[in-house]
Amino acid sequence: MPDPPKRGTALRQRLAELRGPDVPAQPLDARALAALAANPGCQRRALLDGAGVDKATLAQSLGSPGSFGQSQFAFMRGNAFEAKVKADGGAELLRLVHGRLGGGPEPVPGESSVPDLSAVGPEGRAARTSLALREATATQGWTLLDHPMLALDVAGTPAFLEPDAVVVHPDGTWTVVEIKSFPMLDGSADAAKVGAAARQAAVYALALEGVAAHLDPAPPVRHHVLLVCPKDFSNSPTASAIDVRKQLSVTRRQLARLTRIEDIAAALPEGTTFDVTRPAADLTAAVESVPATYAPECLAACELAFHCRERAREQDAVTALGRAVRGELGGLTTVTAVLSAANGTTGDPSDPAVAALRRAAALRQEALAGAGTSGEHTGAAPC
Repeated sequence: MPDPPKRGTALRQRLAELRGPDVPAQPLDARALAALAANPGCQRRALLDGAGVDKATLAQSLGSPGSFGQSQFAFMRGNAFEAKVKADGGAELLRLVHGRLGGGPEPVPGESSVPDLSAVGPEGRAARTSLALREATATQGWTLLDHPMLALDVAGTPAFLEPDAVVVHPDGTWTVVEIKSFPMLDGSADAAKVGAAARQAAVYALALEGVAAHLDPAPPVRHHVLLVCPKDFSNSPTASAIDVRKQLSVTRRQLARLTRIEDIAAALPEGTTFDVTRPAADLTAAVESVPATYAPECLAACELAFHCRERAREQDAVTALGRAVRGELGGLTTVTAVLSAANGTTGDPSDPAVAALRRAAALRQEALAGAGTSGEHTGAAPC
């Protein structure tokens, strides 16, 4: 009798079945992980990302395509800027790292190391990166790792992440480098874009800490990452050190809260698949079999957001109004229940949420009555 498949092998087979036959897995990048960490209660996204399902194609098949993503022009511009930053063995990049973060004597052009990280498959590249980090730390010189591969366990399944760069300082510390094509004007950049870059960099730093933990002694991973952007309206690079300790703490805590992907998969009906070649009705049933936690923030971070928003509205769920609103409403989970409680039809008056709703409704009525009275005296049109 053949031996049963090992746990990891069985999970990989199950996730491959969920994607569909011969469908390659989509890589789980730092942007997706940052979005997933921001909404750890969404089992739907956790499973689809863990299985490597192409959510953009899935949303198209469901009839609710997403409308965000990077244009081809922006992609090409970003690649060109990154190539300029890393030219000549990363001399300019290392100069920026030293100028903003220190960590040793000033790097001398041509004397820094840029190890070859090529290997077969993501597992091979991750192992090669780990070895290169170990060797670079021992040399006590400047080393630039160009597009290293890092592994991070996410809800029981490995995710392979590829930061723009990691720098090893002569003092043995490690720094994550994020290179973006949006400009820094007068030394500052768009706050929303910087925040998104910081959340992504925190994911890389978390994975890098996992590599460092296997070395003895463990090299320090710097909590300040280097954000490199074009200066003003030129194509010349400039940089800023970003403290990601807060984002790192949140990401670590939120990823730890994720339900294990194998547990989510085990609860699915027999034969469930997200193969996009299946009829739309079958795909809809498959997607709906996995619980989702929709919030308006999903519109900027998940390809299935429009589908989930439509379902949340159909279910009259208050989550469609945002997490802050949902958190204030306690046990009132539908818009109908909220309106009924506000009107005094249902709800326990001792419930703080119900009391607040009724107080707000009374204030609204007073305001409307006052506006009507004012209109009568002044001849103004009523509101």
